[in-house]
Amino acid sequence: MDDQHADSPASSSPPASNTASVRRSYDTVAEEYATRLHDELAGKPLDRALLAALLEQREPGTAVADLGCGPGHVAAWLAGKGVHAVGIDLSAGMVAAGRRRFAQVEFREGDLLELPAGDGEFGAAVALYTWIHLDPGDLRRACEEARRVLRPGGLLLVAFHVGTEVRHLDEWWGHEVDLDFRFLDPGHLAGLLEETGFTVEMRMERAHYPHEAETRRAYLLARRG
Repeated sequence: MDDQHADSPASSSPPASNTASVRRSYDTVAEEYATRLHDELAGKPLDRALLAALLEQREPGTAVADLGCGPGHVAAWLAGKGVHAVGIDLSAGMVAAGRRRFAQVEFREGDLLELPAGDGEFGAAVALYTWIHLDPGDLRRACEEARRVLRPGGLLLVAFHVGTEVRHLDEWWGHEVDLDFRFLDPGHLAGLLEETGFTVEMRMERAHYPHEAETRRAYLLARRG
């Protein structure tokens, strides 16, 4: 999914998040999310450049996974470059919204901690503002699963908000939700990737664009060993 949820009001004392509440919350906002953010990449030139670099370096002819794809607009951008793009999301509502809009993308419903994909199925993968919903103890498992579904030498691009903050939403665009958004430390996440069999090749940060939430963004590009 994306980073736009961080634009919403947040409380400072969030309850614990869980898979069921994340799924239910994204099911609730799926249609509005898809309508509002379908062309979001048009306003993110750096993200587009990083995605293009990822595609250029992947093994020719291999599929690319969008992990936590939401309604599939990033996967559709990838597919528009002639790639077999596979979008995977926990939310059945998001997957349904994506299938209605982007016939060129293969969508699968599934958990980031137990991806519905074979070992070494993908030449590259992206996880853009999706691991922010995981409990801290599950980040290692997410790294291991990403590594499992990548081919040797496959690249993973991760994007997230920088920090230690946890934001919680009870309401989003007028809908009742129950979502935690965890900002992450780039050094910690880079360390987890290295420990789980990746080599981190690029680490960078940027300020927010004017239309984004006022958070600092980080990107890690890691290669599976």
